[in-house]
Amino acid sequence: MADGTHIEWTDATWNPITGCSVVSPGCTNCYAMKLAGTRLQHHPSRQGLTMDTKAGPVWSGEVRFNEGWLDQPIRWRKPKRIFVCAHGDLFHEAVPDEWIDQVFAVMALCPQHTFQVLTKRPGRMRAWFEEKWQGTLPQTLKFPDGTSLDIPAGGETGRRVKVEAECELFLRRFGLADPEKDHLWTDDGNCKAMQWQWPLPNVWLGVSVEDQARADERVPLLLDTPAAVRWVSAEPLLGPVDFTNLREYNPTGKPWIDALRGLVTRGDYLARSPSECSMNTSTRIPGELPSIEWVVVGGESGRDARPMHPVWARSLRDQCVAAGVPFHFKQWGTWHSALEHDPASHPDDVTTIAMNRVGEKVYRSSEVFRLGADPSNDDWQTFCEVGKKAAGRQLDGATWDQYPVGSGVDGAA
Repeated sequence: MADGTHIEWTDATWNPITGCSVVSPGCTNCYAMKLAGTRLQHHPSRQGLTMDTKAGPVWSGEVRFNEGWLDQPIRWRKPKRIFVCAHGDLFHEAVPDEWIDQVFAVMALCPQHTFQVLTKRPGRMRAWFEEKWQGTLPQTLKFPDGTSLDIPAGGETGRRVKVEAECELFLRRFGLADPEKDHLWTDDGNCKAMQWQWPLPNVWLGVSVEDQARADERVPLLLDTPAAVRWVSAEPLLGPVDFTNLREYNPTGKPWIDALRGLVTRGDYLARSPSECSMNTSTRIPGELPSIEWVVVGGESGRDARPMHPVWARSLRDQCVAAGVPFHFKQWGTWHSALEHDPASHPDDVTTIAMNRVGEKVYRSSEVFRLGADPSNDDWQTFCEVGKKAAGRQLDGATWDQYPVGSGVDGAA
């Protein structure tokens, strides 16, 4: 939890829930996992959340609810972009629904902030939003005089009702419904803190993807989840990703999803929803799907970091520019192309590697510089391990700090 952060695309982090587990290659060098097993291993919010292995600390799968940190965003009066659960996953399978309800209640009570949620478990996220509860059963009240009153069944309730109930509990707990404070109430007597919409307009829901397989798996589930803003963090980017050509499995085949424009196609058919992809037709109609509204791209940093090929980053930038989707280039990470970082300017023992655009690598070989020495070769390139600061965050000479339209932080390259 920090009022301030070195993460380029946010202003602060908030960790009401800590702990996680490894689910895909992007988790291997997780900074939060390493931190929880080293410098913070005895902190009450991290103690026991990792296991020691030969490869270093690894998440144990245990999660922790840091209830004392719940009100942190409420105490931050100045509007901020807040990264939620930076040291865990809000939708981890071990996190009870009740914890998530409380986190969303706090976000509902803080309309001055923008909350940035990232998950690698969009299936759980969608299920949390979709869950419904049966209302009260119909009943008949009989009176002594022989008359009766039929009471119909109560309507079905959804997730908003659960979050609203938590909000009502927090109103007094956090001093947001003090009748003596006029600024907390509208002229017609309604509590301002309870004037919110669903889905919450100040909550951006996103997924982390590191390669095409994870994009194919996670992005369609994100698009099928109600959200004010949907976004993707492609960090660490470990392979090429095409958001305009996602393959989502269904029993009838594999439809193509253009997640940047909100289109689904199967063969010549352009559908309004994934379920329509099973229709046997060649008619093309306009798509009306949700779309990704922000893309963040970054290479890996820290110990044992893996390089990001420039072709992968450029491709995602170009996809976003063509579709009119805001693009944010976070960092190159530990490694940088030798075409932009001359190896001769570094000590003789600088670590180098050659990698092609599909991720095949050559280590410490006479082939390294031969493979990556040609500036016209966008396949094999040589990379130098120079560190995050030296590698910087410019892509082809430009800084990309764009944000979703209407977010109040719109940027341009």
